[in-house]
Amino acid sequence: MRLSHRVPDLGALELLLAVVRMGSVGRAAAELGVSQPAASTRIRSMERQIGMALLERSPSGSRPTAAGALVAEWALQVIEAARALDAGLGALREDRDGRLRVVASLTVAEYLMPGWLLALHEARPGTAATLRVANSAAVAEQVLAGQADLGFVEGAKTPAGLSGTVIATDRLVVVVAPRHPWTRRRTDVTAQELADTPLILREEGSGTREVLDRALAEYGGTATPLLQLASTTALKAAAVSGAGPVVVSELAVADEVATGRLVAVSVPELDLRRPLRAVWPTGQRPTGPARDLLALARQTPSPPSGG
Repeated sequence: MRLSHRVPDLGALELLLAVVRMGSVGRAAAELGVSQPAASTRIRSMERQIGMALLERSPSGSRPTAAGALVAEWALQVIEAARALDAGLGALREDRDGRLRVVASLTVAEYLMPGWLLALHEARPGTAATLRVANSAAVAEQVLAGQADLGFVEGAKTPAGLSGTVIATDRLVVVVAPRHPWTRRRTDVTAQELADTPLILREEGSGTREVLDRALAEYGGTATPLLQLASTTALKAAAVSGAGPVVVSELAVADEVATGRLVAVSVPELDLRRPLRAVWPTGQRPTGPARDLLALARQTPSPPSGG
């Protein structure tokens, strides 16, 4: 049901209530911070809009007519309802601006997100941020379902139904234990050898697996995995134990390679770089803490892409 054109706006109703309460247009105008001529003009305009006189004016002040008293009574209910609505909207804004739900792929969650969330806490101390970890396919599903305000995925493309922006570039590396035969070779491992070798891999649906499968597609794809693991920690432990070659983000194994617990194996034929993206539902730009986290993420320098 649409409101009649005879219903005054909230400002006019507030003015009428102030006149009834204070007994004077001038005093009501002063309370509301407007000039007396402007207040008088607005009262007359409201009377024309309604179609009846609302005030009886005299040298000593103004008082409501019978109709004016009734309109003022109704106006009070409208103003109180409007104040309740305003308070409720304010609470919703505070709730929205005070919480942040993030879901991120494993690499982003473990190696980049802690620093971003710490910086966000410094910029917005009152923000309650929650982080869930999932593979890239599950991240996309949760963001599309409205279960997160912002998502972070790995992979060549932005998932369907989402908009996004590249916030960093990561690179996958092949790592093995120091005693693995590949560490004693004088020639590089070829892409075909890597494709033919049973590897210890992330599960299907992960950004890491997507990038590797895409890179090895022209070589027949990956061989049947030796193991499939959903944890970066488990992948590294398997590699350190000598179980077999692992393909993982260079962010995840930087310390192990630096200390010699793992050795990075060069496969120069393959480009294993991958973009890391922030994603959100198409048509809904991030706002509040999500917008601030996105800005912080964009400031992240990409990892070095050396061999």
